[in-house]
Amino acid sequence: MQVKTITKHLKISPKKMRLVARLISGMDVEDAFDYLRFIPKKAAPVILKALNSTISNAEHNFHLKKENLFIKEIFVNQGPVLKRWTPRAFGRAGAIRKKSSHLGILLEEKVPEIKISKPKKEKEPALEPPFKKEAVAREEVREKALPRQEKRSLVKEKGKEIFDVRRKAGRRTKQHLDKTRLKKEGGVIKRIFRRKSI
Repeated sequence: MQVKTITKHLKISPKKMRLVARLISGMDVEDAFDYLRFIPKKAAPVILKALNSTISNAEHNFHLKKENLFIKEIFVNQGPVLKRWTPRAFGRAGAIRKKSSHLGILLEEKVPEIKISKPKKEKEPALEPPFKKEAVAREEVREKALPRQEKRSLVKEKGKEIFDVRRKAGRRTKQHLDKTRLKKEGGVIKRIFRRKSI
């Protein structure tokens, strides 16, 4: 079984972290502990703390033994960079890049333990409440009544043309009809010139 933890936003550059991370990759957990306690690097205590957290997760959450674990994978990714400035000569500004990193540790068992799972009890079918049966009955009635509703369509036939009742009272349709009538008559200008002058 595998146990994974990711520690984010550590205030140390990923380059310094990778120096130590590469050394302990593939080691047993107990050997890695001893190594990190005595190595004179800035990243060592940070990785030690994250490793301790991963082991406690494995023991508490998954009931794994510390002696049976080893570091399968350890990776360091770059986090966000804080940009700060410092004054330099001739009124210039020098950039300071404060890097951060994300550390991921993946532990795995040396010898996988076989866990026997208990047989699950079969659940008895739950009785349906009476209101569910009523709802099903209503749906069946609706399905039977559907063909009648289809017959009562909103579209009616007037001679050869098909006229839609829904458009009858619409304001836009009325405006559209007025425009088409004006076009047939010859527009507004013809109507003005048709008037008799006094």
